[in-house]
Amino acid sequence: MFKLYLLVLTISSYLISTIDLSLGRFDDLQWLDLNGELSLDISDVKTASLDFGGMNRVEPLAVLYPGSVNDVVSLVKSAYDSSESISRGGFTVSAKGHGHSINGQAQTRNGVVIDMSGLKGNRFRGKTKPVLGAFNKTGEKYVDVWGGELWIDVLQWSLEKYGLAPKSWTDYLYLSVGGTLSNAGISGQAFNHGPQISNVYELDVVTGKGELLTCSEDKNSELFHGVLGGLGQFGIITRARIALEQAPQRVRWIRVLYSDFSVFTQDQEYLISLHGKPSSEKFDYVEGFVIVEEGLVNNWRSSFFSPSNPIKISSLNTGEGVLYCLEITKNYDESTANTIDKEVEALLKKLNFIPSTVFTTDLPYVDFLDRVHKAELKLRSKGLWDVPHPWLNLFVPKSRMADFDRGVFKGILGNKTSGPILIYPMNRHKWDQQSSVVIPDEDTFYLVALLRSALDSGEETQTLDHLNNQNHQILNFCDEEGIKVKQYLPSYNTQEEWKNHFGDKWNMFLNRKMRFDPKHILATGQRIFQPSFISSRGNYQNAKRWQWE
Repeated sequence: MFKLYLLVLTISSYLISTIDLSLGRFDDLQWLDLNGELSLDISDVKTASLDFGGMNRVEPLAVLYPGSVNDVVSLVKSAYDSSESISRGGFTVSAKGHGHSINGQAQTRNGVVIDMSGLKGNRFRGKTKPVLGAFNKTGEKYVDVWGGELWIDVLQWSLEKYGLAPKSWTDYLYLSVGGTLSNAGISGQAFNHGPQISNVYELDVVTGKGELLTCSEDKNSELFHGVLGGLGQFGIITRARIALEQAPQRVRWIRVLYSDFSVFTQDQEYLISLHGKPSSEKFDYVEGFVIVEEGLVNNWRSSFFSPSNPIKISSLNTGEGVLYCLEITKNYDESTANTIDKEVEALLKKLNFIPSTVFTTDLPYVDFLDRVHKAELKLRSKGLWDVPHPWLNLFVPKSRMADFDRGVFKGILGNKTSGPILIYPMNRHKWDQQSSVVIPDEDTFYLVALLRSALDSGEETQTLDHLNNQNHQILNFCDEEGIKVKQYLPSYNTQEEWKNHFGDKWNMFLNRKMRFDPKHILATGQRIFQPSFISSRGNYQNAKRWQWE
């Protein structure tokens, strides 16, 4: 516990001028009692200015490493109460989890970034151990976790101590709980359990007014639904109550190939229609991806075992040189190990994949969930992880997937890509329409995720400019063809574009903003709302200092 005095913020006039820090802007912070640290360190500021996308760099004025929930409350309350004049203290606040935003969504210019991960000395996250609980009437288990906790740590804690695990996941587990809940959190389990935001019982949220509120379906429900998928616009999640289930011990992991897109999607849609069936009559995870070059098919094949005879796409009569991989899993444990073969065989008999392309492996449940991290370690060893990631994630209506396949997979992409292209369907009724997330207005819609990396390989098709141009081509194609896609992890530069994104939900979104963050101080990196103290000042020079471009 220590007092934060003005002297700490004015180390030298040179530092102040370098980071454009006016003394008045932090007048309200000089007497704050903090358990953590408000850092002006150049390395801390630099780290907070970067994200996984690697395409935007916006330096904050300072970084808060909270030592308690009260630190978050105090900082946001100070921002809310600060003067309307930018020269006397107006500043914004953005919460940053593990830094996996793509387009600078967790950054802020002329504001403070709260590092929710607690990675600097594990200052707070190490103190906020998950807490197991159960509802008295239903007996359903849950875990209460800090908003900056990583999903991998939630999994390891709940599994090792109690044999339990959250129901719904993302493909990559080194993401913060608050970060994924602010977007949706999806993976191959979403067809069955819904996204992660459909598996939350309760939240503690620090609103843009600096109020710490507990919210749920029954208490402060407008805030609860708004924050889930709310892109950080209404509050900072400091605690989440996550639904748990009994965890399986092992996973049967299967991949099969298709050359016909319509057959591939029909099988995927059939599998997600089984969501209401007993566990023995359905798969537990359904995803897929697109293969547009032969190197990729052998890369994923070698992740199962070392092939002695590489697959040739040309030998599979794909016609247009594109393959589609269905990826499915079946969970089991010791009590069901003797029936797993029979259950899998019965399900596979109803599918129409290329018979010679069944690839199977068995592994522990945790190893399957954490599979992407192993790929990350390999990429890091080759210096291929910390590169720009111009990802494009789209929700595409089922009725237009054939058109999307024709125009994008067999058209714009050509026969080169620099990363996986995921494609899998979800059931709309598994999503709570009261949340802030926007999805297509069809019972079934697909995630199409182009998870590509810009590489300095000398190949023009792998450059950042080329991949960004392709992303624009894809969006323009959808617009021209009337394919009503919605961006997942959306990024826009103007409020008009955001209005179009939210459509019928815009007024609800705007009303929630005015209720819970009326001065627009939270998550300005999303570029949805400009801080109110800029427009009230009416000064061109000050507004220019806050410009998004």
